[in-house]
Amino acid sequence: QVQLVESGGGLVQAGDSLRLSCASSGRTFSSYVMGWFRQAPGKEREFVAAISWSGDNTYYADSVKGRFTISRDNAKKTVYLQMNSLKPEDTAVYYCAADRRVVTTMSDYWGQGTQVTVSS
Repeated sequence: QVQLVESGGGLVQAGDSLRLSCASSGRTFSSYVMGWFRQAPGKEREFVAAISWSGDNTYYADSVKGRFTISRDNAKKTVYLQMNSLKPEDTAVYYCAADRRVVTTMSDYWGQGTQVTVSS
């Protein structure tokens, strides 16, 4: 069982940065692929970034590539999302997810979400 808790969201201006954190209480955190997704009002949940269990491989949506960085600290059982050069269209609730193989919107484990609002 994996429990995930996100933090770090907030209200910022366009061009600012935020770092989201997702802490896990599971004992096997390092065995899971971790990912970040987001959902804006009236839109479907979409993939943002993912990281392999070792941290060696990362994947990004085209919309955030070059601005966002995903990382993980297996000793702390935490995954991070560093978001730079934020844009109003990044406004959404951000969720972290865990999966044994590939994180998708169908993954079993999710956090409760953290709101990110970017004003223009």
